[in-house]
Amino acid sequence: MSAAIGIIRKAPQPGRSKTRLATAIGEVAASELSACFLRDVAAAIEAVPEALGRRGYGVYAPAGAEHIMHQLLPAGFGLLLQTGDDLGYVLLGAMRAFLHAGHDGVLLVNGDSPTLPTRFLVQAVEALREPGDRMVVGPASDGGYYLIGLKRPHQHLFTQIAWGTETVARATCERAAEIGLATTLLPEWYDVDDMQTLRWLQDELAGDSTRFRAGGFAPASRTFLNAAAPQISP
Repeated sequence: MSAAIGIIRKAPQPGRSKTRLATAIGEVAASELSACFLRDVAAAIEAVPEALGRRGYGVYAPAGAEHIMHQLLPAGFGLLLQTGDDLGYVLLGAMRAFLHAGHDGVLLVNGDSPTLPTRFLVQAVEALREPGDRMVVGPASDGGYYLIGLKRPHQHLFTQIAWGTETVARATCERAAEIGLATTLLPEWYDVDDMQTLRWLQDELAGDSTRFRAGGFAPASRTFLNAAAPQISP
């Protein structure tokens, strides 16, 4: 058995990455930080024990950015080009592709959670290995989700969802209930998308967070933020 764990991520490029953060810290810094996030999420996937059965992937855009992704991801990671512009199509397409490739389950994770704990990924893989069809969801602090895991590509979970709103995780769980799909909820975590959540990350890395504890070490993000602190301090 082998679970696919794919990071949903546009290739970090100035002017195209972390645009909300870029307005505050600059396009180059935002792109470099995005690259650090990608490295750290990939490291969390690499820390999942191989004995559990897993392979990491970058689910990327745009076409032609393969060289960027290869530079940032571990050598054993595969690449899958995103299909379509709508997030629902991207997620559904990745689910279908990985299951068609023979994986027994698929986890798709956000590339903006650099301290994502590896234990959440282990819990998700183990939950998918439970008998019967099921879904695993990692709810994000903004109402979305940082992770979704499936054994089958249920289109109903990805269509007519108000992506980018605080209702995404709740609506997805409601869709699963409509089709009788058992759901496992992981602990809440967060994505870094703006200055507020960047502060959360800085607090967590400094050991000062009262909300998010025992996250991953995030070495790439930690090194970058320590070096760039004077330029990007909130």
